[in-house]
Amino acid sequence: MTRAPRHDDAGQAFPIYITVVAGLLFLAFAFLAVGQAGANRNGAQTAADAAALAAALDTRDKLTDKWVENVLDPTKWQDIFDGLGVPFDGCPRADQLAAQNDATVTCTALSGMPPGYEVEATTNKTVGDSIVPGTENKRSVQQATAVIESACTFELPGVDADADADADADADADVLPTLTCDEREWTLDPTDLKDLPKPEDLFDVHLAD
Repeated sequence: MTRAPRHDDAGQAFPIYITVVAGLLFLAFAFLAVGQAGANRNGAQTAADAAALAAALDTRDKLTDKWVENVLDPTKWQDIFDGLGVPFDGCPRADQLAAQNDATVTCTALSGMPPGYEVEATTNKTVGDSIVPGTENKRSVQQATAVIESACTFELPGVDADADADADADADADVLPTLTCDEREWTLDPTDLKDLPKPEDLFDVHLAD
């Protein structure tokens, strides 16, 4: 007697197949959500880094201008290399760079040594819709700090502490100290100041760890 083929096994396997496919789809969407969040977070970090560096570079250039202005008075050099004598007003540059990276920032100038800027960047775009609840309105926030450090050292010639300050300045102008910046020496001639160090020679601007 011939028996009809049984379909019980196939019928039982179909729900398992559906469950496996559903699980794989869920994992795929979960990985997509993680990828979206990671990309958004990376965008925020890029914006924060660029904004902090832009603010610091803006102030570095002002410090360089101040040094050039006082190049004949070496008694003022160290204060300038320490970040004194100019306003730390580079935050507008941070705003500009953040906007170019589709983000907004809060920016704070840092006093102390080394001086610099601390920036917190928030992405304009949200993570977007995903299977993770709440991501449709979530924006990434990242921080960065950029500092300005002198790249140069020098030694002032010995002066008489009881001498008149104006006389000291005149004596300093006769012979300027040798400036050593990242192992390069600059011998400055007060009668010919055409070849002066550039901003990137005088200061090192970098992200703080």
